[in-house]
Order: sequence, then C-alpha cells, then structure tokens
Amino acid sequence: MKIIAIGRNYAEHAKELNNPVPTVPVIFMKPDTALLKDNKPFYLPEFSQDVHHEIELVLKISKEGKHIDEKFAAAYYDEVALGIDFTARDIQSKHKEKGLPWELAKAFDGSAPVSNFVPKSKFQDLYNLNFRLNVNGEARQIGNTKDLLFSFERIIAFVSQYITLKKGDLIYTGTPEGVAKVNIGDHLEGFLEDEQLLDFYVK
Repeated sequence: MKIIAIGRNYAEHAKELNNPVPTVPVIFMKPDTALLKDNKPFYLPEFSQDVHHEIELVLKISKEGKHIDEKFAAAYYDEVALGIDFTARDIQSKHKEKGLPWELAKAFDGSAPVSNFVPKSKFQDLYNLNFRLNVNGEARQIGNTKDLLFSFERIIAFVSQYITLKKGDLIYTGTPEGVAKVNIGDHLEGFLEDEQLLDFYVK
C-alpha cells in the first residue's frame, strides 16, 4: 500500500501559500508509516514548530492499473474517506527555498490520518461534496469538490502514467484554503456532508 498525495489542487489554497496555481497535478508520496487510523491521537513531532492541518478527500484504489485512460478512471476507485495531510510548514519552507524535496515535511510518522471509508455510491454527485475541518469546535477549513483543479479521474490517469496503482493504494486529493498550525490539546473533527468521519486530538 502506498499513499499518493496531490498538492495545490484547490486554487485558493495555492494562493494562500503564495504558490502558483499548477497546470498539471503536483504529486508527492508518503510511506505507509505515515498512516494514522481509528481516530488515534496525532503526536506533534519534536523536529517542527509549525505543523499545519490540511483536510482532504481520500480515494481508495480498488484494482491494479497503469496507463489508465481518464474516461475509464472512475472504475478504479469505489470508496472515499476524509484524511489530513499534516505538513511541517517550517521544514517545507526551508526545502522549497533550496529546491529540495518535501518528504521530511510531509512523510513523517503519523502525518496521514484517515477515516473509515464509505462507498462512493452513497453520494449523488462526487463533484459537489461538502467537507470541513473543525478545530476545537470552530470551522477552520471548508471545501467543496466542485472547486478541484484536477478531477479524481484526471489524477488517477495522470499518476498511472508514471506509477502503477495497486488495490488498496490511497490518493489524498488536495486541501482547500484555511490551513493553520495545530497545537497540543487541539480537537480535530472532519465532516463529509455533515457526517463526522474524523474525531481525534493532538498530543
């Protein structure tokens, strides 16, 4: 199982970090040790003083594929979840300045919480899904999949030109605006169409 993540897939998020809006998907990866399940607490790493939350919709790949045509890509996932791409923003900024990879800022242990998955058939329109992250009871990030720069099918097709997708792989599809630092004691709750899927604490 591998975790593939898409950066800057919502224009307003790219703008809030003063990044250019991409013309092709921006890809990075996390190891399986980044996965955090069952609403277990997230422990702040000692090496960063500025870890940010990034709420995202997550796709679970349902069968192996490579060089997938975009028009067939919807057949390669049948479940979705909410996830958080925790990012050590201070480390990321230093690496971006030097043109270095982001892995130390993105791929550390526990940096990819994920909720239980739900069938995509549950939703009438996958491109009008509301999702949000509450921090300590207040809405911090609010997004809708209609604002995706690159559709789920475009992402799957693009990634599969370079990397074979296998059953069980996860794709984090990008975060809306509103990312911010998390602190010890914070209570994070993730909602997809008002159903609570994430509910955990920062320690």
